[in-house]
Amino acid sequence: MMKRIVVLLMLLTPGLSALAQFSDSTHYYVKYASTGSINRTNDGNSYLLNNMAAFKVSKKKVVLNAGASYVYGQQDKALTNNDVTAALDFNLYQQNHRFFYWGLASYDKSFSLKINDRFQGGLGAAYDIISRPNATLTLSDGILFENSDLFLKDTIPDVYHTFRNSFRVTYKWTIKNIIVLEGAQYFQQSLQNGEDFIIKSNNSLSLKLRSWLAITAALSYNKLNRTDRENLLINYGVTIEKYF
Repeated sequence: MMKRIVVLLMLLTPGLSALAQFSDSTHYYVKYASTGSINRTNDGNSYLLNNMAAFKVSKKKVVLNAGASYVYGQQDKALTNNDVTAALDFNLYQQNHRFFYWGLASYDKSFSLKINDRFQGGLGAAYDIISRPNATLTLSDGILFENSDLFLKDTIPDVYHTFRNSFRVTYKWTIKNIIVLEGAQYFQQSLQNGEDFIIKSNNSLSLKLRSWLAITAALSYNKLNRTDRENLLINYGVTIEKYF
């Protein structure tokens, strides 16, 4: 299943996020970010590599996004991260361009969170609280169906499915076309078990060197309460992006 999804995303070319103030013509956006860290001492060594690719197709009333990321890390030759995420979603806008409907399908596989396989798919609605060329703030809510294959306490298999309420806050703030602060925060709680929830937070600060090139510092936090696992990634690197 994972291979099929990855192939699909490669054909579509990955992507994320959406601003939707376009004419009837079609616009495209491509983004690639590579961040990481290396630490070597006499007592040990560690490294972390985080790659993300993004692609977006935008028209006046429809935006299609696809995206994928891969995180790999080791600590003293012991595996700490081998995490894959892939997602495909769309936004459907109404005459009131601040309000839109969305649909999502995503796949996760994570060594650090003890996820063997996880599929999520669902629908929802969102509203742009702030919608300006240099600043956006969007609130979103919807229902997701999830089918998961997890490890509890690292070794106990747990295959189950559930419906989740998915609440999301996204933002982007650009200062003088040089500094870009953006992020997305998620809280996904099971409708069947209040103690079964997922927290995801992705934030980045970029300093543009060119219109297409930036130095980026990124912070990512994930918590999966069902497996009692979490990870926090802080790294830095470069981002390449292009509108056309």
